[in-house]
Amino acid sequence: MNNWPEGWSDSNRGSGYGHGSASAQPDGARVMRQVRRGPAAPPGGGQAAPPYGVPPQPSYVDGRGQDGYGSDGYDSGYNTGQVYGSPPGGGDSGMREPRPAPNWRRRIKWTAITVVTVLVVTAVGTYFWADSKLNREVDLSKVIERPEAGEGTNYLIVGSDSREGMTDEEKKELHTGSAEGKRTDSMMILHTGDNGPTLISLPRDSDVEIPTFVGSESGKTYPGTGRHVKLNAAYAEDGPELLVRTVEFNTGLHIDHYVEIGFAGFANIVDAVGGVEMEIPKGGIKDSKSGADLKEGKQTLNGEEALAFVRTRYALAGSDLDRTKNQQKFLAALANQAATPSTVLNPFKLYPTMSAGLDTLIVDKEMGLFDLASMFWAMKGVTGGDGKSMNMPISGSSGGNLVWDKAKVKTLVEQLNNDEKVTVSGN
Repeated sequence: MNNWPEGWSDSNRGSGYGHGSASAQPDGARVMRQVRRGPAAPPGGGQAAPPYGVPPQPSYVDGRGQDGYGSDGYDSGYNTGQVYGSPPGGGDSGMREPRPAPNWRRRIKWTAITVVTVLVVTAVGTYFWADSKLNREVDLSKVIERPEAGEGTNYLIVGSDSREGMTDEEKKELHTGSAEGKRTDSMMILHTGDNGPTLISLPRDSDVEIPTFVGSESGKTYPGTGRHVKLNAAYAEDGPELLVRTVEFNTGLHIDHYVEIGFAGFANIVDAVGGVEMEIPKGGIKDSKSGADLKEGKQTLNGEEALAFVRTRYALAGSDLDRTKNQQKFLAALANQAATPSTVLNPFKLYPTMSAGLDTLIVDKEMGLFDLASMFWAMKGVTGGDGKSMNMPISGSSGGNLVWDKAKVKTLVEQLNNDEKVTVSGN
């Protein structure tokens, strides 16, 4: 039912709507028109000028322009429900996405990979650095008529009185004298195997026969004449190769590796590990020739004191045999000190120790770092439950030379060759 006057309709009501319509009936629902900022464009295009004195009024349009925006290019967002400042497509206005939780498993994985990589690179670098410092000067291939190798590994460890590279001040400080060349000051055989390490000292005054040998430098063959000398004379005559040949000939034991260290190197290693703790026997040790002046009791020896201790012989009642026992005790203590976590896990002690030792060690051409590490580890175990240290069995003396007990030596060599537990006792 239409309550408008006859001839009127909703479309031609005029401007009464919104300005006080006289109708008693409420208006019907109508669509809210969109506001356009600025004067409406006249039909046919162009800009309509506002009447004089009348400010521009907003125009109302039913919807958006052809491009979906108002005439000023601004989209009010009323038609789409989009709020100014919100991201396109809607969403929470002014709200950021929450930060994802840390992936700890992934972080731990990459941290572990990084740490392992650094450790591997360091280990490999250290290996090649240490390997390059080894002085592989002794050629055991020059040794002739060698006995067959047995079970386990045999090292000939030699302490020489070499003063090479030492200054006059160092020679005076270490009481080494200034003798030319070098001689063996101590000799030991270290056997490693399944029945624990065995360390056997060879007194330098041992009576031995010099066999036929090939000169290490000349290549000339020197026939054996049956002459007997002190063991350290073999080294003085033609160096490490003849010493190995003489030891093998007189024992029947195959020597797998040769290791030699001089006076200065020995003292440097002791200082690098921070000294070695030793128990000095009752009455102490005083020897003007070696420079030892040590009071009795437990104490830590530095490099100078340690060298004097292992070289002492005239202050000991048993002379050379007691000296070799002191050398064994000290080397085992040194190996223990070098293998402690405080040295191995501390690069400020480990690298100086390795450098001091490797720089002064002379080894055979086939010696590797793992062989050297096995030797030091076995030295550490000599004083353990399975280890054994002894002198070569002596039966007497002849012309001032110490004569080995042939029967005991034969049994000892058989046990070592078969890698059996050593039951033979030495002096």
